[in-house]
Amino acid sequence: MPGARPTRKAKENAREVALAVANNGKIPRKRLQPIAEQEIVPVIPSNMPSGLPQGLPQAIPQGIPSTIPHDFQQVIAHDISQTIPLSIPQVIPQPVPPVPQESNETLDVPPELSIAAQENDSDSDFEEGKIKAKRKGRNEAPSAKRRRGGTGGQQSNKKGAAAMSNMEEEPKDGSLFDIVRYGRVSLQSLIDDWIEAYKNDRDAALLELIQFFIQCSGCKGKITPYMYSNMEHAEIIRKMTEEFDEESGDYPLIMTGPQWKKFKTNYCEFVQTLVRQCQYSIIYDQYMMDNVISLLTGLTDSQVRAFRHTSTLAAMKLMTALVDVALNLSINLDNTQRQYESERQKNQNKRATERLDLLMTKRQELEENQEEIRNMLTYIFKGVFVHRYRDTQPEIRAICSSEIGVWMRKYPYMFLDDSYLKYVGWTLHDKVGDVRLCCLKALQPLYDTRDLAPKLELFTNRFKDRIVEMTLDKEYEVAVQAVKLVISILRYNESVLTDKDCENVYELVYSSHRQVAQAAGEFLNAKLFQKDDESLRCLKISKGKRRSPNTPLIRDLVQFFIESELHEHGAYLVDSLWDINDMMKDWECMTDLLLEDTGKDEESLDDRRETSLIEIMVCCVKQAATGESPVGRGPNRKLTAKENKLVLEDKTKLTEHFIQTLPLMLLKYLMDSEKVANLLQIPQYFDLDIYTSSRQEKNLEALLRYLHEIVEKHTDSEVLEAASKCYECLCSEEYAIGGKCDVAKKTLVDNLVSKFKESMQDFFAEGEQPDEDETFALLASLKRIYAFYCCHDLNTWELWDDVFHIVKTANENNAIPEEVICKAISTCSMAIMWWLQKLDENNPDKENIRVLKRRLIDLMRYCNELIFHSQDKVSEEAYITICDLLIVFSKHLGENALLKALIYEPDKNLQAQLCGFLSEKVFVEDDDEEMDENVKIEELHKKRNFLAAFCKLVVYNITSIRTAADMFKHYMKFYNDYGDIIKATLSKAREINKVATAKTLAFSLTQLFKEVQAEQPVIDRSSDSFQAIKELARRFSLSFGLDQVKNREAVAAMHKEGILFSLTPVSNAADPKGMPPNLSFLEILCEFTNKLMKQDKKTVLNYLDKHLPMGVPTDRSDNESQPLIAYRNSLVQGEHEIHPITLRQATQKRYGTKRKTDTASGDETMDAAALAKEASNRAAAAAAASAVIAAAQASTTLSTPHLPVPPTPKRRKLEEDADNTNNTTRETERGSEDDFQDTISDVTQLSQMNWLDSSKQSDLQQRIETSNYSHLRPPNMSSLENVSEEGESHMNEFDNSDVVSARGRAHHPVMQGGLFEEDGPPIEDPSSELSHHGF
Repeated sequence: MPGARPTRKAKENAREVALAVANNGKIPRKRLQPIAEQEIVPVIPSNMPSGLPQGLPQAIPQGIPSTIPHDFQQVIAHDISQTIPLSIPQVIPQPVPPVPQESNETLDVPPELSIAAQENDSDSDFEEGKIKAKRKGRNEAPSAKRRRGGTGGQQSNKKGAAAMSNMEEEPKDGSLFDIVRYGRVSLQSLIDDWIEAYKNDRDAALLELIQFFIQCSGCKGKITPYMYSNMEHAEIIRKMTEEFDEESGDYPLIMTGPQWKKFKTNYCEFVQTLVRQCQYSIIYDQYMMDNVISLLTGLTDSQVRAFRHTSTLAAMKLMTALVDVALNLSINLDNTQRQYESERQKNQNKRATERLDLLMTKRQELEENQEEIRNMLTYIFKGVFVHRYRDTQPEIRAICSSEIGVWMRKYPYMFLDDSYLKYVGWTLHDKVGDVRLCCLKALQPLYDTRDLAPKLELFTNRFKDRIVEMTLDKEYEVAVQAVKLVISILRYNESVLTDKDCENVYELVYSSHRQVAQAAGEFLNAKLFQKDDESLRCLKISKGKRRSPNTPLIRDLVQFFIESELHEHGAYLVDSLWDINDMMKDWECMTDLLLEDTGKDEESLDDRRETSLIEIMVCCVKQAATGESPVGRGPNRKLTAKENKLVLEDKTKLTEHFIQTLPLMLLKYLMDSEKVANLLQIPQYFDLDIYTSSRQEKNLEALLRYLHEIVEKHTDSEVLEAASKCYECLCSEEYAIGGKCDVAKKTLVDNLVSKFKESMQDFFAEGEQPDEDETFALLASLKRIYAFYCCHDLNTWELWDDVFHIVKTANENNAIPEEVICKAISTCSMAIMWWLQKLDENNPDKENIRVLKRRLIDLMRYCNELIFHSQDKVSEEAYITICDLLIVFSKHLGENALLKALIYEPDKNLQAQLCGFLSEKVFVEDDDEEMDENVKIEELHKKRNFLAAFCKLVVYNITSIRTAADMFKHYMKFYNDYGDIIKATLSKAREINKVATAKTLAFSLTQLFKEVQAEQPVIDRSSDSFQAIKELARRFSLSFGLDQVKNREAVAAMHKEGILFSLTPVSNAADPKGMPPNLSFLEILCEFTNKLMKQDKKTVLNYLDKHLPMGVPTDRSDNESQPLIAYRNSLVQGEHEIHPITLRQATQKRYGTKRKTDTASGDETMDAAALAKEASNRAAAAAAASAVIAAAQASTTLSTPHLPVPPTPKRRKLEEDADNTNNTTRETERGSEDDFQDTISDVTQLSQMNWLDSSKQSDLQQRIETSNYSHLRPPNMSSLENVSEEGESHMNEFDNSDVVSARGRAHHPVMQGGLFEEDGPPIEDPSSELSHHGF
């Protein structure tokens, strides 16, 4: 340190001061010996804090901290000659820098915080910026020392794991870091031992603590006692930054594995335990806390992410621990004040003066301690939190957001204020979901606490809209927490939320995400479904029976369901409220509302409400009996044993109840098809054994009787299908009632078959035209037959001939209605399915196989004829039937040799008809703008089903991939409607055959090109139709992915197909001397050039030139030849490209080192082959360097002032990879061009192609021998030379920190506009009202 050497007396005084401060004792004046006046240098610090003790003289010696210990005040004020000398490095405590002044802003006045000026808010792990000097109250920032190496964040995780594993393998030295990391010792006993060490030698103990924080950051640097005694904290941090491990971007807090997760917990607990154990002594000595806070504040300003993250976590946990200390002081102060007031109010003769004095002294001491703790809290908040809550790293921002919520909850007297709440409000707009989530979790307990919620009124008014908006957050976890917070706001003050706010949350009960929906269900329950005991007292039905307490709630639920207008999603609403309100299982209440008469003052349910209630009730039954969420609410997890037990109990209860009430409800709503269709689903969830165990045979007979009546009286498809499924469930052989129910079913089917045959005879009577009654009877019979065919095998009733007669005569007899034909086709298809299912796979009957095969062929033949029937429904049904049967009777049946005869393969004619159906029915634009929106949605859904049925044929390799060309060509035009289906089909087709798929894509493009040719005799390449083809080609090109080797053969096939099409026919009929008519297609083919490997480009180019009848055009101004020129240029692009600067040269610029070469031998002695290899290696290394630097520029954090170069080990690896790549390339560049002409499908042949003839090789070697590398650049490399010069200037900037600081802001886009730009976190600049979301 500067100044004269301390005298012996000065040293003795320093020791006495240290001992007194460490023991919390008074400093006896008699032991302070006078010091010569010349040792004192009076100075008034420029950063004197506003809270200096009263009586402090204006002359303060250098080296004295700005925060003077309380016990020093009288000594300094009494005699200035008895002060501490200025150069006592081991005694003077490290002070807390002056607290930054902050105006008393409220939410209405944003703070004067300049985000753009935060040069230290960086994410570069190993590049150091300015670090403020925290000791001796100085604010000068030393210039950043240039360091060697690059950003550790850009290194591989493997190196990071290796580095951390090396840390584990080091011998355990018993340091604080090792003890805390393994957690084998009680932290409290560890802290107690450290405190004892601190009392004996506080400098050594503090050095150990500082080393602990450095090691926790992943730094292996060691702080020596000399460094601690003679260096500022900023200098220590800079020194540790230089010794940081450059090979790794990992550090303990972000390492994975149970050990490191435990370390993070132990680390936080260590900091809090340290403060808790020191809260009665050391914490107030103005040495330990000042040094710790100063160090942590300096580390939080570091540009090394590990230092910044680790120290911010420690600082925030330290502040939380200080909040606990402040709370204890506040409690003790209140108790002391009460005791003092109680003692003072006593009579004069009973009052204890000594006790009053003691209480007064204690109160003053507690007030002083409380003030000191508050000063610490204020400094940490303004020195750390204010800067780090907007850090570039989301983990650091999340820590700040979480801890400020803890402070507000624990110490609301200080922190629950608008000047602190605004930071939480601003962070609600963060772009990272975890940070937003931490903010919401921080606010949750504040609103849940009755005493704290009123203090949030201004905050709620300002940020309520944002919180409601976050219920629609793209991160589901954030949305769930936002809904929970809205519920807390609702409970705090219901009037705060408007009807619009509530409606936004209501709609979420229909969300596909179950957690979001359940959170919205809780809000809905809190808002609408609260029981009112007063209104329940008079609720009675006509028979005097008291209503269930859930009656008004179920009425409200029905009304909400009706008003939501989402009647097809009742299961979603039920699932949202299932675990929240017990009314969802109140079966008795629901059935009473449906069956019982209403009371005097009770409103009866109308038809719409009854229908909605029945739908909700059926959804509740299904949820209770299965325990499964609706389809679309995420994967159905496996139920636990407890949940299975609950499901069985619920199933038993609902069965016991509905066995008795279901027949009554069926009887009441017998003729209402919508209600009956829902009610018939309930028996599917019964425990049917209860019919026998509870002796409910009468109710079973009633159910079967009403089922019979429903089937005979209804023709609605939904009712008939529900009845068929109900019979299927009841007739199960595993239940005792199965036989009885099966007899009832057969009786019913006998009646249905009899009526069907009678209606057939009446309808097809010779010489008579069927009337409406006969048509209706036939259609009704077919509907019933088909409904039961779907669930039951009716082939024993021999219906095939009659039903197939309808299909066979459909084209001849125009009198047959389309619905009759459709049902007949569907029934025949189901009959064939049942025949196939009945076959014995091990020993099938050959006669049955022959009959089944003949009937399958007959049905497919007639469906093929009906696919273009005049009536749309018939053609659609025929199409769907063909697609389904092709899948069922596909090649997979051949796995069983006995069933191989049943395989049905579509011929080319059938495949063409299926493609034609898609062109006419699916890929058609809807021009009817007046069509209802719901009708449009239904039509789109139907078309998607048609397309999906065809795509399944392609995916299962039933039809050739080439048949999908008509579908692929509509990919862009109908992307919004069918893009997902076509994309999935394309992906699956590639798995089957990449080359065939590529040729199919080429065929699709050629088809579109021909369509444009038909419209434009001379193709206008700037027209919209031609540009649409190019855009489609670009999308197809992107679908090949990035792996050129994997798609090499397919891309080559694509180019071959395109070239052949472009040059065929060779002659132009319109202009015999002109270019081929399809030559413009080459411009479209250019979109696929970038997917070719370099060696393949040369082969494709030779293939193209060989097939050019007129040779390579020389006139480049000819417009007709422009597509050919453009395609050739795309193939030769980068062929002779030479990089202007290599990675080795860049390294010399960066590090000032020279490449080690054998200068004795000289370049003249190198042969041409060696020189060629050297040039090739340099070019490859330059390419690797460009990739690395580009990646670094893309991923460098927002506030990094300059871009570091990767470290040396990584560079060597890149050069080795580049050498291997060049060697591999040279090995694969051997072969002949004839391979491409003969076959393009052999990858091994493609890898042996030769790109440079011998003359070109000799020419290149001659150029290398006669000139150095810098002269190899061709004349057109001027732009690259400029890039080289600019790159060299950047490299020089890395060597000079002054240049970086002077030019960094001008060249760095982030530093120009501020810390957070487009790619940064969404924390707006709080200094601008207009730019902030909260104002």
